[in-house]
Amino acid sequence: MPAIALLAAVVAVSVEQLVQWKYGPMGIVGLLLLTIGVKARNPTCSSIGAVVLALLVTAPAS
Repeated sequence: MPAIALLAAVVAVSVEQLVQWKYGPMGIVGLLLLTIGVKARNPTCSSIGAVVLALLVTAPAS
């Protein structure tokens, strides 16, 4: 059981670092809003996070 928790933590940190590297601070804000919304079962918060991430992914490269 501790191995699964450790693996989940490593994956979570890796995803967070990847988003930070690729999409910057707004990516972290979107990911944070999405995560908090899902854990708190708040559809408004999770929807805002999903929209932020979707806008970052579909934005033209500059």
